[in-house]
Amino acid sequence: MKAWMFNGVGSPIELVDVPDPIPGPGEVVVDLKAAGLCHTDVGITDGTMAEILGFTPIILGHEAAGIVSAVGDGVETVSIGDRVAVSAMGDGTSGVLGQKNIGVGRHGAYAEKTLAPASEIIPLPATVPFEQAAAATDAGMTSYHAVFVRGGLKPGTRVGIIGLGGLGMTAARLAVLGGGEVYAAEINTQVHAAGIERGVKQVVDDVKDLAQFELDLIVDFAGFGTTTAGAIEVVNSGGRVVQVGLGRAEATINTHLLTMKEVELRGSIGGTPADTVEVLKFISSGDLAISTQSIGFTEISSGLEQLARGEVGGKRLVALLD
Repeated sequence: MKAWMFNGVGSPIELVDVPDPIPGPGEVVVDLKAAGLCHTDVGITDGTMAEILGFTPIILGHEAAGIVSAVGDGVETVSIGDRVAVSAMGDGTSGVLGQKNIGVGRHGAYAEKTLAPASEIIPLPATVPFEQAAAATDAGMTSYHAVFVRGGLKPGTRVGIIGLGGLGMTAARLAVLGGGEVYAAEINTQVHAAGIERGVKQVVDDVKDLAQFELDLIVDFAGFGTTTAGAIEVVNSGGRVVQVGLGRAEATINTHLLTMKEVELRGSIGGTPADTVEVLKFISSGDLAISTQSIGFTEISSGLEQLARGEVGGKRLVALLD
């Protein structure tokens, strides 16, 4: 089969021929129909996140959807011909840096086929396209986990979303679907209308302008330090700030405000297979569509270069395979 191989920092991924995977006991082979491209893979190839890899050379890619083509001994939960996604977070116990995860600790989705434990296979509703399914395994899962699991959003929660890029826009829509009263801060005014279309009540330019909405929860998908500090400043007393974005590695925050207002500051990264299942339900119902841009399998290398240059905007790049 054809696969994009990463040999190490300093060299681009290379399209190569490798043997087809053969399932062992408890494993399945998935013929891939869609593979999402992620900034994490940009970080791996440029060296800033290469330490998370279990080995090299490795086939990258952790957003996978396709059709089961082979099953190993003992597999009873999955059958040949099933439409499935592969969990980007393993079985949910190893964390985002887990050395067993697809595209990190074993060969990933930038290939015509991938091998996965049956325990990491997520059935797809018939109404969910492969392109949306691949995006759901990471962008959807991460957004859902931040808003509902770490943020604790419930119907009626007044929530602010900082940053209406790919993750932020998905999170805003999920928060609306969860019954939240949703506001957003986004410096790029060109995407304000898209936020309103997804149910956001009002979009402001600056984080501090969110103060007028008396928010109980703020989820920061930008993470530029000033956004973190601003969120702590404007969230209600007793409120919660969830940090997802990693625009800067460090932030200066007002610990006096954090303490006196009893604000809870939480980090959020990745999610679990259960989060992905919930996102797929929203997609299946027609209430959620993750913004994607499709490319061909042979364009994966150039697609990662586009991501690195910041040319994709708020869309999720997804490679489609025949």
